[in-house]
Amino acid sequence: MKARNRVVAMLLAGGQGSRLKALTKNVAKPAVSFGGKYKIIDFALSNAANSDIRDVGILTQYKPFKLNSHLGNGSSWDLSRNSGGLRILSPFATESGGNWYEGTANSIYENMNYLDELDAEYVVILSGDHIYKMDYNKILKYHKDKNSELTIAVMEVDWSEASRFGIMNTDEDGRIVEFEEKPKNPKSNLASMGIYIFNWHTLKNYLIEDNEDKNSKHDFGMNIIPKIINDGLNVFAWKFDGYWKDVGTVRSYWQANLDLLNPDNRLDLYDTNWRIYTKNRNLPPHYVDEVAEVKKSLINENCLIYGNVNNSVLFSSITVEKNAEVHDSVILSDTVIKKGAKLYNCVVAESMTIEENQVIGEKNSDKIFLVSEDGIEEC
Repeated sequence: MKARNRVVAMLLAGGQGSRLKALTKNVAKPAVSFGGKYKIIDFALSNAANSDIRDVGILTQYKPFKLNSHLGNGSSWDLSRNSGGLRILSPFATESGGNWYEGTANSIYENMNYLDELDAEYVVILSGDHIYKMDYNKILKYHKDKNSELTIAVMEVDWSEASRFGIMNTDEDGRIVEFEEKPKNPKSNLASMGIYIFNWHTLKNYLIEDNEDKNSKHDFGMNIIPKIINDGLNVFAWKFDGYWKDVGTVRSYWQANLDLLNPDNRLDLYDTNWRIYTKNRNLPPHYVDEVAEVKKSLINENCLIYGNVNNSVLFSSITVEKNAEVHDSVILSDTVIKKGAKLYNCVVAESMTIEENQVIGEKNSDKIFLVSEDGIEEC
């Protein structure tokens, strides 16, 4: 007998994230490393697992190899199951041809059979490229209590950032009365977080209608959501007041990593009641030599530290040689920082070698530098 009130999460993970430059040269944005040991997608996936959502479809597209390898069968998130569990949903060909997904809404349209087979009643649309912790049960309860057809998770953002998001106005009851995707002149700073809960029967009808519109961009923010609101259906905003970061640029990525070093940071990775799960590489422990000096930093597995590390995040398998210095930087895995080198405000891509006595960045500066095989770039 099929479960009633079944909740299915559809996690959009096909984005390139071109503003992250060299960090997404060979991987999709959700597969970019974060926080010393995680991938960005781990946060949305762990939220789903901790919220007891047991059916998760991962919609992949851009350079999915490393992402697919990381996800595996879903066992790291307790989503390896005979019925339901984690399913990777890539673009596919049909009798009429095949292509990449044409937009966020189209990616769901192309997988309607998956949702029908699971007998979904509620569909949670998630973005795989945001850093946050959220109990999806809270927004689902709000959705049901409001008798809503669509509920959007929202938060207030700085006015200077508002044009980057879907922006809305609500009435005193939280009903959304106006929605505009990435407006040039925003009327509000209440922004969509890219987290939606739909009643599946409603969403399905709108997806079918949208697919028949040849002028549509097949996008939730530009097409589906405005149409549902204009048709007068119950659409509500659910306000979120926790930590949330869209790591869409090198600077925001750098800042989100360094946020983890703040003892007052609301994204608590050490909360055992809401763990962030990831695939374990089974590496040996890190080593800090007696001549090393480490302050306020995250040092991950298999790191060998002989130099100075201050206010930085080091991923796995990094060597910092004697008299080398790392300040306010994010160093991705398999990197060697040779003796006498100095790094300030840097993001260093995977598998790099910083040469002996090389200096990158400026002390007491707000300039951020990306170091990759493509060279050194100020961001």
